[in-house]
Amino acid sequence: MSPSLDRADRTLLIGAGILVVVLAFATAVLSPASRGGRTGFPSTYSTSWDGAKAAYLLLEELGYDVKRWDRPPNELNELAEDQTLILANPFQPPTPEDVAALRRFLERGGRIVATGDDVGEFLPGKQEFIEADDAAGETKFPALVPSPLTREAPEISMAPPNDWHPSRVDQIAVYGNKDTAAVVTYSVGRGTIVWWGSPSPLTNRGIAEPGNLALLLNSLGGRKSKRILWDEYFHGARADFSSYFNRTPLPWVFAQIGFLLLFVLATYSRRYGTVRMPGKVSRLSPLEFVDTLGDLYTSGHAGSAAVRVTYHRLRFQLTRQLGLTSNATVGEIARLASRTLGWQEQPLLGTLARADRNSRELDVSDAEALEIVQDIGDYTARLEMRTAPEVKRKSE
Repeated sequence: MSPSLDRADRTLLIGAGILVVVLAFATAVLSPASRGGRTGFPSTYSTSWDGAKAAYLLLEELGYDVKRWDRPPNELNELAEDQTLILANPFQPPTPEDVAALRRFLERGGRIVATGDDVGEFLPGKQEFIEADDAAGETKFPALVPSPLTREAPEISMAPPNDWHPSRVDQIAVYGNKDTAAVVTYSVGRGTIVWWGSPSPLTNRGIAEPGNLALLLNSLGGRKSKRILWDEYFHGARADFSSYFNRTPLPWVFAQIGFLLLFVLATYSRRYGTVRMPGKVSRLSPLEFVDTLGDLYTSGHAGSAAVRVTYHRLRFQLTRQLGLTSNATVGEIARLASRTLGWQEQPLLGTLARADRNSRELDVSDAEALEIVQDIGDYTARLEMRTAPEVKRKSE
């Protein structure tokens, strides 16, 4: 039977679970919501009822030169008069450069078949209307004027746009009724725009309705020699896989899995990893004795004791080095040290006198005691550095 998790492991696992829930909630909140109740978009890769794969394959079978376009608009061929671009409900917004490139495409003689309300952001002469939900059913729209677009299609079926009334004189409503326009066409430079209020006539469900296939073929220009570019660039299908991958929920999924794996690894390593004892400083270390003694002097405010110990040690070493008796005065020690060791007499005399006086007092402040001990320590170090070579020669 496996041992139960300890408290730390349980805390890590609970934290990982909470983080996964938070990330999942954030993904749901931050992911773009469907607008207007629409369940999808007319992509040529989609076989759902609102996809457009059937229309794309049908054009291929009919002999049209049709291909999916996954490049930005500025890469459209200069031979625009022989090309038709289908913008079927693009959901990614265009940049100003994209809009300018599409206008140049039209002015050179290109043709654009556009569907939906949001496509107005891409086109010159944009119009404001609200696209209806494709799932709400279609309405029959008769032809309003004689036009090449109405050939063999006196009536079409389309999800009705809401209150679409073109205001410009050059924008002709080809299909519609008394409430709204359904298909509008107008010219830009040498090019032509055919704007559908809804993509439903070219969807997998709507292409079979009477008049809808004829509308699609007429909108393309009626010449099979024309090259038809069906835009998937603004559906997120870019030329490189990484750009398409970054626009899917998969990065969020992998991020959540990665966080979960990190927490599992941390929990596992804490329980089954190599056990290493923390390093400990030996209690026999001389520094521990120094630290302990220093703490005792500090806590007891025994500055005079520290001064007394260091002063008597230096006095003993000097009298021994200079050959003086133990009861020699500080003045005698300073004068002889000045002649023998080359030290300055007055600073040494001041330090020894100050240390002698404070070693006998009980109310020496910690700051003053520290200063005296440091001065005595400097003289002690200088004396030991001087005597070390002599001791070495005697031992040899």
